[in-house]
Amino acid sequence: MRITTETLRRRVDQALSREPADVVVRGGRILDVTSGELVEGDVAICGDTIVGTLERYEGRTVVDARGKVVAPGFVDTHVHVESTMVTPVEFDRCVLPHGTTTAICDPHEISNVLGLEGLRYFLDAAGGLTMDLRVQLSSCVPATDLETSGASLSAADLLPLRSHPQVIGLAELMNFPGVLHHDPGVLEKLAAFSDGHVDGHCPLLRGKELNAYVACGIRNCHESTRLDEAREKLRKGLQVLLRDGSVSKDVRRLAPLLTDVTSPFLAFCTDDRNPLDIAEEGHVDHLVREAIATGVPVGAAYRAATWSAARGFGLRDRGLVAPGQLADLVLLDDLEDVRVGAVLRRGRVVTEETLAATKPGPDVGRRSVRLAPVTADVFRTPAPHGSGPVIGVVAGSIVTEALSLELPHRDGRREADPARGVHKVAVLARHGKNRNVGRGFVRGFGFRTGALASSVGHDSHNVIVVGASDVDMAVAVNRLLELEGGFVAVVGGKPVAELPLPLAGLLSDRPFGEVRDRLRTLRAAVRAMGCPLAEPFLQLAFLPLPVIPHLKITDRGLVDVDRFALVG
Repeated sequence: MRITTETLRRRVDQALSREPADVVVRGGRILDVTSGELVEGDVAICGDTIVGTLERYEGRTVVDARGKVVAPGFVDTHVHVESTMVTPVEFDRCVLPHGTTTAICDPHEISNVLGLEGLRYFLDAAGGLTMDLRVQLSSCVPATDLETSGASLSAADLLPLRSHPQVIGLAELMNFPGVLHHDPGVLEKLAAFSDGHVDGHCPLLRGKELNAYVACGIRNCHESTRLDEAREKLRKGLQVLLRDGSVSKDVRRLAPLLTDVTSPFLAFCTDDRNPLDIAEEGHVDHLVREAIATGVPVGAAYRAATWSAARGFGLRDRGLVAPGQLADLVLLDDLEDVRVGAVLRRGRVVTEETLAATKPGPDVGRRSVRLAPVTADVFRTPAPHGSGPVIGVVAGSIVTEALSLELPHRDGRREADPARGVHKVAVLARHGKNRNVGRGFVRGFGFRTGALASSVGHDSHNVIVVGASDVDMAVAVNRLLELEGGFVAVVGGKPVAELPLPLAGLLSDRPFGEVRDRLRTLRAAVRAMGCPLAEPFLQLAFLPLPVIPHLKITDRGLVDVDRFALVG
């Protein structure tokens, strides 16, 4: 947006101390992101822009920063707000106090349920927040043709939204097999956004296939889980986004890649992080803290979280404490421990009153779980024998193993074996388009009795349920329908804990603090069932994601992700 000549005059006069600055941050040490050094001096702010540093200034308002370090606001380069299970307004209230002043989101979860209605909901909300929430237009709705989604978005649907002021470009191109095999719809989207920003998503892609993917204009990838994989992507021109969500925790694993030399080409992202983890550990501040704890140079960690993150997305107005930059600042009580004492957004100190003044928009996606009540026989699994595929959950990862196990076989049906940690898993189509049920088995949830059900099932968000008994699975699904979506834990035929998510079956209509507390109760209930997973519902939610290796399940059945095909 262009600025007026009067604004330019005011900036010049305040920078030269011809008149007092609107705001002066005084007494702190400034983190020079270019060198990693701490330097003395005031920060003078005119309106929403820094106009002076490293000098002495007078201001109409003075912010006391004695004993603190003044750093640029943090940038989350890839986040699905829906995975926080709260609305954009509550996301703002949840993460801004942790120093995240800019977040780049892909609302493809709600878009896969509601289509353009969900995308517009986020665009409308983004413009009214305290933080700067930028939106990438969801490229994979549906993510694949191996599942039933609630909607479909073509290049023609997305292009009219490209000029929206909050839009940066095309969101993560998850269907990398579609790129490599000339899927017409995928290539059409890439062509339509070829002169702009395109986010990547290519787990374990290497060699010539990676070359082909990057050659189509992909700019980054947040799915690296191995150091050699991330290093190859970096060498081939991708900005590598180091991720620590609630399930996928890759920062410590990939930290050796982050140095003073490489930091301009890396950044941090949370991807999928729930309010409980944000409350207990933090947001981007947690990722910076984790990196520093592994030995990453302090300057490199902060550079990746600020300047490098912003520049990777063409946001040239932020990421430095320097004249001409947006006055999004974090006042740190401790640099290495990344303890945030205060946050300034556009030159104004963020307070509880600031955040409370942001009003939520109208509800969206009520009654979106269009599934009839089920009975236990829905989960019967006919099979000629007991041997066959089993999904292996890997704790702390969304990558799964493709196992082959011998299970009990009775009356022509394959059965769960909870004593050996193997449960039934089913995905039920919930968008009202068909009555598909995909059935399979999974190892890793650990409980002997009970069931867990969720309407959060990436990325098409059909209902997914895992259980030790068919009866408990049916009870869990039916309770989920009564809640209009959410999470449910059942033991002995009765719900023992639940979290309603009635907005598109993905978001709560309650404050983030209440969602955090309900999640804490859910976590305790599932742990009492005997489940060893730190984030059981998020691990469950990623089982239907057929673009992450190796074996997944959708409403159409088991998916061999390596072959990108249904298991026959």
